[in-house]
Amino acid sequence: MEITCTRCHQTVLADNRYCSACGLPQLVYSAEAAAGQAQPGRMNEPVRDASTVDWKPALRAALMLAVPAGMLSSVHSPVGIFGMLWMASAAAWAVALYVRSQRPAWITIGAGARIGLVTGLMAGWLAFGIGGGTLFVERFVLHEASQIDAEWKTRVDQSQQMTQQWTAEVGSADLAQAQAAQAQMKAAMLSPEGHAAIEAFGFAVNSLFLVLFAIAGGALGARWLARTRQPEL
Repeated sequence: MEITCTRCHQTVLADNRYCSACGLPQLVYSAEAAAGQAQPGRMNEPVRDASTVDWKPALRAALMLAVPAGMLSSVHSPVGIFGMLWMASAAAWAVALYVRSQRPAWITIGAGARIGLVTGLMAGWLAFGIGGGTLFVERFVLHEASQIDAEWKTRVDQSQQMTQQWTAEVGSADLAQAQAAQAQMKAAMLSPEGHAAIEAFGFAVNSLFLVLFAIAGGALGARWLARTRQPEL
């Protein structure tokens, strides 16, 4: 006996609990069940909605992958340049770990994106904390404040030189006013508050990109699992 899936209209064998094409749970009918004899694992077995997330195992999987991803993605990590790749891979892996304990063994793209979002938020906060903590240790514990300030002044001077060259090429109408504004900006950037604000902004932007790539990684992980899942009999 064959039935037709109500979602994709593909043929489904009567004994299959899920559509082999789209994975939609199917209502299995048997003569024994009609006579009052329950069929274990079929009609009496609750089926999880693949668009929802059971957050207890999901948080465990997200935390397990967010910690190493956040450490690798920190701006002070020697492999931090690949932070976006680490983050997307960690989110996809977190989705895979979560799905292993679920029935049906797949989730929607939206559910995967939500798991990726949580993974990215955890890793982003960790990366932000590692970046700020590293600067604090270098400045106040290792007493490298003079070296840090000298490197920062060099970066600011280079930035100001590029701005001055661009202003000269464009031809500012009021050169004196432009130079005064640049001097004020340089003083603000060299101040302790300005330096701290710019560093914090850089850490925040890095964390934001980690979250975005984690969302994409979670969604792609869910999509890949949905395409490769096997029908459960």
